[in-house]
Amino acid sequence: MSLELKDKTGVESLLVPGSGGVFDVKVDDRLVFSKHKIGRFPDEGEITTLLN
Repeated sequence: MSLELKDKTGVESLLVPGSGGVFDVKVDDRLVFSKHKIGRFPDEGEITTLLN
């Protein structure tokens, strides 16, 4: 995920380990994707699409 973000957007990302199956993507404290809310992991390219 981190490499995809860097390659497609030039954005450096910080991956923070979580627990309990949490997988959230935040940009400047804005929630962009939440596995908990949607019930699945993002598809390949989905996060970069949401950022554009």
